[in-house]
Amino acid sequence: MTGCSPISQSTRYSKNAKQEKESAENIRFNHEQDSIKNSVSSDEGNLGEEDELEDYDADSARTDSKEILKKFTLNENAIDNEFGTSKEKMLMEIIRWLNTPYKYGGNTKRGIDCSAFTQTVFKSSLNYSLLRSAREQFTQGDDIDNTEDLKFGDLVFFNTRRRVRPGHVGIYLGNNIFAHSSTKLGVVVSSLEEGYYNQRFMGGRRIDGFLQTGK
Repeated sequence: MTGCSPISQSTRYSKNAKQEKESAENIRFNHEQDSIKNSVSSDEGNLGEEDELEDYDADSARTDSKEILKKFTLNENAIDNEFGTSKEKMLMEIIRWLNTPYKYGGNTKRGIDCSAFTQTVFKSSLNYSLLRSAREQFTQGDDIDNTEDLKFGDLVFFNTRRRVRPGHVGIYLGNNIFAHSSTKLGVVVSSLEEGYYNQRFMGGRRIDGFLQTGK
């Protein structure tokens, strides 16, 4: 028995040391992962829709966005010059961005996310500066609770993300139609009557009255 005792103690000591080392490594690994997660979480919503879920229905893929937008155009001959109305300028700007692919954090024709799309359209057509993220844009303008009260140019918001609300934003055009940058389809026109959007609609924001007056 005495001959086995030192061996048992040594074995037991080695196992304990190994377990303590593994435990320390696990603690350090978990701490590093938590730090990474916290860093990512702190940046959520600053650029756009990194964690955005699917944001379109199958019917959207069959939508001819350009043809739909033409129905909202009041005077196509005036759109390309400075004398077009605010509504016409916004419509033309949206048409220019149609079919641009989606890219998280992007703001060019090579790729653009939903909040950059709304920001760019408002700046280019109306010289109005929206904030960068959907969450920030949700704080601007006047609140619109019901889809029945929406008017052309209102921002529409949707709950599409796990941790940040709202996670998606588009521009309302009328007749339950809105333009947005979809994660799957890029810049496209969709309907608020589609089940996905109808169930996730959070509300709208009216930025200014000049769009509704046609100035």
